Formats: sequence, structure tokens, C-alpha cells
Amino acid sequence: MSVARRPYVLLVLLFLLVIGCSAGAVRTTPEPKAAAGPRAADVPLAVEPLMPPADIPGTGPETRDRIPDTSRQALVVTGLGPDSNRSTAVLYSRDDPARGWRPIAGPWPAHNGMEGWTDHHLANDLRSPVGVFGLTDAGGRLPDPGTLLPYDEEPGFAVGGEGFLGEPLEGSFDYVVAIDYNRTPGTSPLDRDRPLGEDRGGGIWVHVDHGGPTQACVSLTEDRMRELLLTLDPVKSPVIVMGDAASLAR
Repeated sequence: MSVARRPYVLLVLLFLLVIGCSAGAVRTTPEPKAAAGPRAADVPLAVEPLMPPADIPGTGPETRDRIPDTSRQALVVTGLGPDSNRSTAVLYSRDDPARGWRPIAGPWPAHNGMEGWTDHHLANDLRSPVGVFGLTDAGGRLPDPGTLLPYDEEPGFAVGGEGFLGEPLEGSFDYVVAIDYNRTPGTSPLDRDRPLGEDRGGGIWVHVDHGGPTQACVSLTEDRMRELLLTLDPVKSPVIVMGDAASLAR
């Protein structure tokens, strides 16, 4: 009987040997871990450098300090020289204070006072005042083109005669924006109130260019005047920054 069962015993032994080899074959030795790299929290993040808000080109600290913090529009009129009656105008905006000022219109050719610029304007000196002034009120002989500024349409804006170069002045006041020099803001550009006194002049406007120098105003071509009127927004407290290049750089 024992001889007859011997083949079965051998089969069982062979089966156990096979199972044992298979079990050994599937066991694996863990691979050594790679060297630990820096944790994500330890890796510095790329951060863009903070850029200071952009200033209006050509303006120095004294001029910039005169611009109210609330102002978000600035018409910058830069004279070619202290005694020049030719200048350039650029309209700037700072809707995003973090970015600062950026140009939105211009440069436009302009005229200013016949004799240039002055820090102390007097009546009939034929010089435009240097400084930063509000732009709060508009008007003209022609109907309101759609400005957001208070607009006074009046026949009193009609003008005739000739300018310094013999050019006709007709149509010069078809559109005007009052410059808040020696005037009361919130009134028509035709208002005659002079808070600083009559000797300090007044009635200084941005108006339609007649092809020559002005008494003390700033003048732009009619299409640029319309563009200016349609862009200025009283909510943004617009100002004019005006003077010769050297004065504005102070």
C-alpha cells in the first residue's frame, strides 16, 4: 500500500516546491528611494517686481505735487520755450492709480500767449500762467457737442477782428473750456468775477485755434477741441498742467 501511494507523495512534494519558488519570485526588495528634493513650499515663487506708478513725462516734483490726488485726467500743455507761443498738448488719464498716468490723446499742436509763459500772470502781459488749474466749466457760440462738463451756449462767445499775425479771430470761441485761473469754478466761462483782483488778469480759456498766438489762453484746432470736450469728465476732476518745459520740470 505504501508503494502505491508513493507517486502521490512525490506529486505533493513537487507542488509544494513549485509554490515555494513562485512565492519567492513575486517577493521584491524595495528600491532605494531617490534623494528627497526640495518641498514645493520651499521653492520660491516667481514674483513680478512692483513698478512705481507712472508719472507724467517732463514733470518734476513741484509740478506733480500741485496735481490733486483726486484728479484722474490732465491736459498737459508744454511750451517750446519760456518766450515761445507754440506748445504741445497731451491728454493723460490715471483711471488705475497703481499704474499711474498714461496718455490717451495727442500730442496736439497748440498756441499759448504771444510772449510765452510766466509764474506771475498780470492782465495784458501777453503771457500764459504757469501752473496746475482745474477744468470745470465749458461753453461756446455753438451748441453743446455732448460734453459732460457744464456747458453754456451763449451769443456772447462770438468774436471778430484780427489776431497778432493778422489772422481772423472769428470762430475762436465756438468751443471753450475755462481754465480755473483767477475765476470762480462752477460759473460760465463768461463770468467776470476775479478773486485775485482785476490786475491779475482772467478769462483764460482753452479755445479754438485761430492760427496764431493768444492773449494768454491755450488754443487747439476745432476738431481737437471737440475731442477734448467729449473726453473730459467732471467726475475725474480734470486739470490742465501748463507751462514751458523748464518750468514743468521743476
